[in-house]
Amino acid sequence: MTELLTERSGRIVAARKLTRRAGRDAAGLFLAEGRQAVVEALADPDGVREVLATEAAATAHHDLLAATSVPVRLVTERAAAGLSETVTPQGLVAVCELRDVPAETLVPAPPRLSVALAELADPGNAGTVLRTADACGAGAVVFGAGSADPYGGKAVRSSAGSVFHVDVVRGAPLETLLPALRTAGVTVLAADGGGEASLDELGPQLSGPVLWLFGNEARGVPAELAALADARVRIPMRGRAESLNLAAAAAICLYTTQLAQG
Repeated sequence: MTELLTERSGRIVAARKLTRRAGRDAAGLFLAEGRQAVVEALADPDGVREVLATEAAATAHHDLLAATSVPVRLVTERAAAGLSETVTPQGLVAVCELRDVPAETLVPAPPRLSVALAELADPGNAGTVLRTADACGAGAVVFGAGSADPYGGKAVRSSAGSVFHVDVVRGAPLETLLPALRTAGVTVLAADGGGEASLDELGPQLSGPVLWLFGNEARGVPAELAALADARVRIPMRGRAESLNLAAAAAICLYTTQLAQG
């Protein structure tokens, strides 16, 4: 019988360090929990070191685990709980390599649609924006310095596997990247509730390549970065709501751009 890894096993101790950003950065690895995330991770098995599963999870997901060449290691329920940030752990976790790409790789061949996040604080929003960007065909999501880590547990869960579909840039110096992208022909648009341009009037400016810049949930895009954009764009609202939350605003801007780009 295969011996189960416990919370004291070396592999589990090492994996548990990946629940913290410092541990992820030091190891170059992150955790993807749950069937959907593991399915997307295993689509590129070269980027997955191993899958950790409880006996119950291994039985429930036998079809998935039997079809992969990635090592699958059985763990106790308690060990699995130590790797999860949820109240009810799913007992299925992939240990994956970080997927960062350098910011400068975006300049020679900019994606037709991309996103930059300045000082985004909430990891749930980080994952939601990744998912929305993926759904709208974006090629890259850039996390500026000081933003939430897209490889944290909440962010990975919120991305629903999209963290594996788009290029991820972390810690980007937006103050130099944005001008470089504009020089390369990218239209940079800063989402701003008080912007001088209205989303429904942009027309040709959305034809691409376009980068949407979104800011902090409470403070918005920093003024010094907004000044680097081609335009500050507001979403016209006919109701009485004072504003939209960041994830909703991103969804509207990206979907509108997707439609304009055809």
